[in-house]
Amino acid sequence: MLWLAIVVAALGAGIVAASVEGARRPQIPALERRVFLAVNGLPGWLYWPLWPPMQFGNLVVGTAVGLGVALYFGSWTTAAAAVMVAVLKLVAERLVRHWTVPLLPARRRPGTSEPGAVLRGGDVPTDGPSFPSGHVILAAGIACVLTAEIPGQWSWVPFALALLVMLGRVYVGAHNPLDVTAGLGIGLFVGALVAYAFV
Repeated sequence: MLWLAIVVAALGAGIVAASVEGARRPQIPALERRVFLAVNGLPGWLYWPLWPPMQFGNLVVGTAVGLGVALYFGSWTTAAAAVMVAVLKLVAERLVRHWTVPLLPARRRPGTSEPGAVLRGGDVPTDGPSFPSGHVILAAGIACVLTAEIPGQWSWVPFALALLVMLGRVYVGAHNPLDVTAGLGIGLFVGALVAYAFV
């Protein structure tokens, strides 16, 4: 439905705008830092329960999940939408990062921007630009596409996975909170438009 796509895309754009505004500081804001430390400081044993759902934000895994669900329901349009989300994730992440790096000098990986950050998993970058989170863009975008296909009683599952990706990326020390909220906003924007166009 057009009205729903407009509402979700507008919500996504609003989340991105709020995230950019909150991130436009010469250093990580105190509230964001407290949220980061609270999530990143959760017990180490949570890594293994969080790791599998966090892979929903991985480009290959997330796209494969989208394709798998599409094939299960026999929907070629949903399969095409999942691939389109993956492509637009790459484009959107690169464009937003290109535009915001000069505006957001404090937006570095927590290994650089958060003293005492715990980096988990062995593959978390210690430096480099971190705004927005590409994992969350993909997870939220694929969630929008799959929600249009999955029966009502299960339609919440893709968005629950996207929220776990957000939590997980902060927990492992890959992103600060505003990085993942920006990723959520972009994912909702892209996902809503793709879902409307394809599904």
